[in-house]
Amino acid sequence: MSETERFEVVVVGGGPAGATAATDLARAGRSVLLLDRAGRIKPCGGAIPPQAMREFELPAHLLCAHINSARMIAPSERQVDMPIENGFVGMVKRDVFDEWLRARAAEHGAVRRTGTFTELVRTADGDVTVRYEVEVAGGKAEIHEVRARCVIGADGARSRVARQCVPGADKMPCVSAYHEIVRSPKDGENGFQANRCDVYYQGKISPDFYGWVFPHGDTTSVGVGTAQSGFSLREATRELRQAAGLADAETLRREGAPIPLRPLGRWDDGRNVVLAGDAAGVVAPASGEGIYYALAGGRFAAEAAKAFCATGDVRSLKSARKGFMKAHGRVFWVLGIMQRFWYSSDKRRERFVKMCADPDVQQLTWEAYMNKRLVKSRPAAHIRVFFKDMGHLLGLVSAK
Repeated sequence: MSETERFEVVVVGGGPAGATAATDLARAGRSVLLLDRAGRIKPCGGAIPPQAMREFELPAHLLCAHINSARMIAPSERQVDMPIENGFVGMVKRDVFDEWLRARAAEHGAVRRTGTFTELVRTADGDVTVRYEVEVAGGKAEIHEVRARCVIGADGARSRVARQCVPGADKMPCVSAYHEIVRSPKDGENGFQANRCDVYYQGKISPDFYGWVFPHGDTTSVGVGTAQSGFSLREATRELRQAAGLADAETLRREGAPIPLRPLGRWDDGRNVVLAGDAAGVVAPASGEGIYYALAGGRFAAEAAKAFCATGDVRSLKSARKGFMKAHGRVFWVLGIMQRFWYSSDKRRERFVKMCADPDVQQLTWEAYMNKRLVKSRPAAHIRVFFKDMGHLLGLVSAK
């Protein structure tokens, strides 16, 4: 028998987290295998902030649209526009964006393979054997295997790597997301605007999350998320398309997937596995934003894997979660409180949309989103927002 191929790190999953981890590891001179399933496009609004472009060296040509405002729609049909001053939200098509990230990893020296992860087997010397299926002629599958010093599980919210290796991963709470990619109408037709995202905070569209209409240039993502069992996402999306004037738009494809509600309490197995991206649960509460945090999580996982390969100290693996939560944990905490409170009823959604009309709320929201940090430079605005927020929470402000 031929000797099993060896890598220092195997990255399972080729989305933004896995591809970024593979790129960083390859740049650092580590031998890395990037293993990804074929033909998978994640349902996603596709929004990324300018900070992602700067921090992860993303070229402008990946953006298929520049969004300069968001429109919030309340249960009463009240509409609040939130213009973006001195910035934009970039939109990407996930099939194009993810493939570019994978190709960049390969350009820096990562080995790419197409296959489906099946299991991880420990070896006597402390390494792991990674087994995966590869489809061959006739629709049959062959089992392949490689050996690795470390494995990064970046294979999504229902990660096989996580469920096999990391305690508690099988209990990750998720929102079910579904969207339809439709042909975009002409700008201005039936109220559609190619540079505006629409967000529907209505219980009939989603009882605990929201519905979205996100333009991607010649196509548009129309979708809904919910954690409520039995709620019909397809029916809600049909209703959303009707409300948005997109009922007759050509449907190009339909996709669904789970989206994590919060980060896992543990991202490593204490031996040689660490998680990243949706597998670790790094999707922002309230907004559902995941691309930036997947990129960031992939980078933290790569740093942890590099340290582990260099020293063999399993404590290095914990640095992925520790570093991520230090950088973004407070934002996740704030957004989690917002989601639990404001999304719980149509009465509260109505108040939430009214709050979005406030100039202080708008400016602080966009500054935090575009730069991926809580804004500390405007204390007076924070104080004003705090008292306005308390007024809404206590019902002292009219929702009309």
